[in-house]
Order: sequence, then structure tokens, then C-alpha cells
Amino acid sequence: MSGETSHQEHIGPYRLLSRLDWPSGVVHRAADASGRDVAIRMLPPGADLDVARMRAVLSPYVVDVLDGDPGARPPYVVSRLVPGRPLAETVAGDGPLRGATLRSLAVALAKAVAAIHRAGLGHGSLGPRSVLVVDGAPVVVDFGLVADPEGPAGDVRAWAETVLFAATGREGASLEAPGVPDALRGLLRAATTMDLSARPNAEELVAAASALDLGPAPEVPAPAPYPEAPATGGFPAVMSGTGGYAMPTLEGTGGFPTPTLEGTGGFPMPTLEGTGGFAVPAMDTGGFPMPAPIGTGGFPGPAATPDVATAAPPRAYENDAAVGSGRHAGTADVHELAVVRGWARLLAVLVIVIAGCVAVMMPVVGLTVSALAVTLLRLTRARGAFGRVEALGRTILSLPYAAVFAVGVPLMVVGVAAVGLELSTLGASALGAGAGTIALWTAPGAGGARRALESAFEPLAWRPGTVAVAGLVLGVLTLAGLVAAMSFTPSFAPLYGLQSSLEATLSRFQNSLR
Repeated sequence: MSGETSHQEHIGPYRLLSRLDWPSGVVHRAADASGRDVAIRMLPPGADLDVARMRAVLSPYVVDVLDGDPGARPPYVVSRLVPGRPLAETVAGDGPLRGATLRSLAVALAKAVAAIHRAGLGHGSLGPRSVLVVDGAPVVVDFGLVADPEGPAGDVRAWAETVLFAATGREGASLEAPGVPDALRGLLRAATTMDLSARPNAEELVAAASALDLGPAPEVPAPAPYPEAPATGGFPAVMSGTGGYAMPTLEGTGGFPTPTLEGTGGFPMPTLEGTGGFAVPAMDTGGFPMPAPIGTGGFPGPAATPDVATAAPPRAYENDAAVGSGRHAGTADVHELAVVRGWARLLAVLVIVIAGCVAVMMPVVGLTVSALAVTLLRLTRARGAFGRVEALGRTILSLPYAAVFAVGVPLMVVGVAAVGLELSTLGASALGAGAGTIALWTAPGAGGARRALESAFEPLAWRPGTVAVAGLVLGVLTLAGLVAAMSFTPSFAPLYGLQSSLEATLSRFQNSLR
């Protein structure tokens, strides 16, 4: 459940929408500057928060951290907002997990722990309340906030206790409790041994859990017939026998949930509605592909915004990749993600080249427009007043770097007079303006502006037809700009006096080299 947040409108640059009643602490649903839904986890004063390492955690089974401020009062950490409910609620409402469903949970949680450890962090509080279940797959949240006295070995023990809870439905259950498969009991015992050095590390845990055979997933019974189709309002329906995992409703089915497909290990299909438009974390399906909804281009469709926080964002992972955002979110392999980012980078480069061509034809206008564009793109990535001041400062500091090219290139061009060649001093000045413009985009510390430009093109890159058209249009404009830059006489409008001064200065320099 959630309630409206009325006592405070913003936390940092984020606009608060509602407070979520979450067992792990105070969590707010909020919106960033672009309107994207995020979750803000409030922390106690003095919390030790390593945002850089938290953002470096790469796994479809771990929430993606977007931002955070350990110096705020109180500190907070920001992640994406996705649907899901705690594992504790799922098991309490629908019973313990069995067979392949339990194995998939164990493997996914082990991969989550391994990803957190690879980033140099520990979870510190892994348990049934810090694991969200999203369409049958777990997403680990609230990592890196507290230190476990046992270090990484403590997370391994917590993994075992969480899996044991999923198998029995009881916290603190014995390894001999009913419902614990014999094949799993040995690994749980090794992960909870009192000798910390004897426990498997996270990578060994992934290998051992992946090798388990816990039997088939429970069968999902067909839904009972109803006189009339119940209205679901677009929210996923829950079917008995699925462990409480959401089943999607398809348009035209009257609101009935669609059954799992044969050969998917009992997992539901990707959610069409009720996912907030975010990616469904990758799942072990026995090697079978997860079907894409018809008419969505292979991506999950958008729908209602849920009450609960956090999920993994568009990134590439070692074995699985979660990619895209909004209506283009989904799972893909590393190659597909590299292609998308490559297209976005290419489109950004074409825009920068076009900006350079404009600066060659109209140096004053081109340089001014590029400086403003770089500044605005930096501001879109800035957080708070200090971030905006820093963005402006970086642009100011990049101006001398660009000036070196704007001055150095004309001097080198007219310098060929020393070997008997004589080139246009006006053209040399225009080339300097073009070089200075490119330098504004490539100066040290200008990466934020370039990445913001690439991010703006990423939604197009997920749609092959659209990105092809965008590439063709920008390619034609780039070619036209290059031809125009070499053919037209540069104009320093509206600073015609500057044009005359530059021509006179470069002419004197050129004559001195003869």
C-alpha cells in the first residue's frame, strides 16, 4: 500500500509522488527530471553509501542504482521503480516454492550475490524482505547499505537462509524440515557451516546451484471458467499453482490470465500490463525462449505503475543482459546491446560532425550554438544546484581547450606558406572554428554531454526501421554539410569586424613565412 506524500515535495532533484509501505524501510515513489518513475530509499543519518560501486553492480537479478547522496539529510539512494512484491509475501500468500521454480530462485539469488561481490560490495541484509519477485524472477534490493560481520561469507549464509525460507515457508527453519529437497540440503549445509573459510564463495555458489536437479516445476492448473470475464483493469492476474507469480492479461482475452507455455519450466510469459513498462529480469527457462507479445516489436508493453520499488536497468551482463527502458525494455544478449549502443554512438558522432561543418560555414554562430548545446546537455545530467554549477564550470573550462584548436589549426594551415603553398586565410580561420567546435564535444570532461546525446538516440536504436531512417537522414546531412563547408565562403556574421581582423593577422603571419 502507498500513501500520498504531502509533507515534502522534493528530495534532491526528484519530485515525490507517494510513500510506499515497504518492510525494508522508508521508500518513496518519485519522478526524475525527465518524468521517469524512480524509487528513493531513505537511509539513517551517517549511512556508509558507496554510490559509484553500487552503480557498478551488473546483474538482471540486482536492482540498478541510478543515483544517491550520502551527504543529504537524511541520505538516500535512487533506483528504478518496477513491479514486484517481497519474497516473504509471495511465499506467505501462495506457499513454498518447489522443483524447477525453487532451483531457478536459488540460481538467480546466487548470481545476484556474485554480481554484488564482484563490485567490491556486500549485501549485508539479504533475506525474504530484500528480494522482490517480478513475474517469477527475483530482484535483490537494499544491497551495500550495511556491513555483515562475517563479510562475503555472511551473504552466502544469508543466501542459504533465504532459499531455505522459500522451500519451507518458515524463517529459521531447520535443514531437515519437510519441503527441503535432498539435492539442495547438502549445498545449504555447506553455505551455513560455522567455519567461514569452508563456505563456498559466491561464484562457487552459482556453479553448485546451477548443477542442482530439483525436479520439474509444479503444474499450473487451467483457470476455472467464469460466466463473465472478470475485469482486471490491465493488472496481471494471479493463478493458483504459480507461487504467486503474476500472469499477464492479453488484449482480447476478456481479462483472463494466459497460461504458461509448454517447455518454459512453468514460468509465466513476459508481463504486458502492470509492469510499469520496465524490463522483466532474465529467467532460467531451461533454454527455451520467452515469447514476445504480439504487436510490440518483441518488447514488453507499458502499463500501470505499481506500488513497489526497484529493478535492473538497461545494461549488458556477463551471461544475461537487461536492456532498454520504458516501452523498449526487455532482455537481450550482449551483442544486441552493443549494436544498440553502437548505433546511438554513430548518430551522436554524425550530429557532432554536422555541428563542425556549420561552424566552418558560420564560425560565430556554429561555435555559439555548440557551446550552448554542450552546456544544456551537461545540465540534463546534473543533480542539484551544485551539479548545475559544476556543469557550467566544466563548459567554461573546456573553452580554453577549444581555443587551442581554434587558434592552432589556422596557424598550421597558413604555415604551409613556408613550403611555397598559399592558402586562403579566411578558409583557415573557418577551419579553426570547426576544429574548436569538435574540441568542445571531445574535450576532457565533455563525456557527460556526449553520453547525454547518445542516451537521447538510444530509444531510436531499439527500433531497426527508425534508427535506419535516422542514420540515413543524418548521413545525408553530414555529407551535405561537408560539401557545403568545402564549397561556400565562410561568414563570420554578425561579427564582420572579427573576420577582417583575423584575415589581416593571418595574412601578415603568412607573409612572414615566405
